[in-house]
Amino acid sequence: MIVHIVMFDFKEENKRENIAKTRDMLEALLTKVPTLKSMEVGIDFNGSERAMDLSLISTFEDKEALSSYAVHPAHLEVVAFIKEVTTQSKVVDYEK
Repeated sequence: MIVHIVMFDFKEENKRENIAKTRDMLEALLTKVPTLKSMEVGIDFNGSERAMDLSLISTFEDKEALSSYAVHPAHLEVVAFIKEVTTQSKVVDYEK
């Protein structure tokens, strides 16, 4: 199994709304992307200097499934929105 973790920091403009919209868009991918096994989206409540605003933890059967997800049109639509409303992101992919 492959675990894909991404964390995002959002721009200040419309921050709450954009975080909520991103969460909803990401969670909708579960019904749109067949290779996506599971997904958990979390919004930070800590607010510390080290914290990121939103995290995504998703799982895939194998690396090929993750690759298919990466180029799926529904995923690319979410990516385009996220790029507009975030300042940075970090990612970790690992095999479990």
